[in-house]
Amino acid sequence: MTALEHPARRADGPGRPPARVPFPVVDEVSRHCLQEEEPETVHIEVHLPGTPDRDRLKAAFTEALRRHPRILMREAKGPWYRRRYEWELTDGPDTEVVTFPPPEPDALERARERALAEAPPLSASPPIRLDVVAAEPGSGARPEEDPGAVLFLTINHTALDGPACLRVLATAAELYGGRDNSPAAPPSRTPESAGAAPLLPPDAPSGWSPPARVAQGSPEPSPGNGMLVAELPVPRRPKGSPFTVNDQLMVATALMIVHWNREHGARPKPVRITMPVDDRPRDATMPIGNGTRLVEVPFSAEELARRDWTPEAIRDLLRRTSDRTRALKALARPQLGHGAKLLTAPVLPVTLRAAVTRGLRRAAAPWTSTTLLSNIGRIPYALDFGDAGRAHAVWFSAPARLPRGLTVTTASTAGRLHLALRWSRTLLGHGDGAHLRELFEHYLHATEDTVTGTTEEGRK
Repeated sequence: MTALEHPARRADGPGRPPARVPFPVVDEVSRHCLQEEEPETVHIEVHLPGTPDRDRLKAAFTEALRRHPRILMREAKGPWYRRRYEWELTDGPDTEVVTFPPPEPDALERARERALAEAPPLSASPPIRLDVVAAEPGSGARPEEDPGAVLFLTINHTALDGPACLRVLATAAELYGGRDNSPAAPPSRTPESAGAAPLLPPDAPSGWSPPARVAQGSPEPSPGNGMLVAELPVPRRPKGSPFTVNDQLMVATALMIVHWNREHGARPKPVRITMPVDDRPRDATMPIGNGTRLVEVPFSAEELARRDWTPEAIRDLLRRTSDRTRALKALARPQLGHGAKLLTAPVLPVTLRAAVTRGLRRAAAPWTSTTLLSNIGRIPYALDFGDAGRAHAVWFSAPARLPRGLTVTTASTAGRLHLALRWSRTLLGHGDGAHLRELFEHYLHATEDTVTGTTEEGRK
């Protein structure tokens, strides 16, 4: 039984110790590889048109935590020779989870920097925090006279992922505003795209050769992560097309990296993009924890080599990408593959397994995927906070440690696409992030040219 399936309850009877849950594979591997310089955090920012009442929001969020008790956990202490890490389940928060920082200039940027630099500790329950920051005019999706507030959720990724915490926030919104925040129905698919997925196509590139790395730009002197957020139109698709918006985002990401590497003189190599797949339900029964599995979408150097990307060439690339993503989503496999499951078997003490895991991670760095694209998709919840209004923009970002050094995270709310580029500062600088954002937007727009049939020559 995995930790996500384990009942989150305390042992019966007064004075009994808290119930304990063994770390699942994803949590243990992350715990082995923690780095102080680049914390494994997931950041979520939710933009509201109004400011929620402090006491009511604290009460609603605390109650939401209790309604999803698997989030109320901390790392249990244990001897060095223990065979497993364990989560200790608690009745309530150990610390004040919801805070209201005082208004100050550049409050949004400071909150983003803190979300990237300071992970909530695993030693306190729950390993998340919620900062409520006064928005600044022009900083969100609606630059109005009253910009409202931004809810900043910072998550320790060793324990939890973004979709799980968004589920908890949706429960808090329902408790706060008294309005239904049930998840919307998933988008309908055409018969071709919803049918049984084939095996991985025979023309799919092999995964045995080391993939391309993101070429170094202008790194910054301080370690850590940098981030840039942007709002874009959701890309159009031809009606009945076999590919999805996720496939358009995948192609735009691959072409962005190939273009960037070509500008920086890197030798052409295959591109592999890690894609999280989340099969959990979005209602109140959603298992809380790290519940996604990771698959890698391959592209050969040859199929990405051309410079004059015509609508026909983009369409062909989208079709091949669609075949690959559909097959990979349907593939039954452990969250991190069979190797990780074997590596975390409780045969040796965790301290020894940690040393082995870190060594293998360093040895496998050349074969690590080029980047990660995490497409949350359409936010399924209204996130209606009553008098504070309904969310009109939601951004996510995933950790961006080397050897990848760059992650792309997208979500859509109110008909708009919210993009976050996050990078390792030892690889890229803020100006590099801005240029990558331009390239991404350019190639995402190019995937729309399949709708109109217009021709646009790719940048040289």
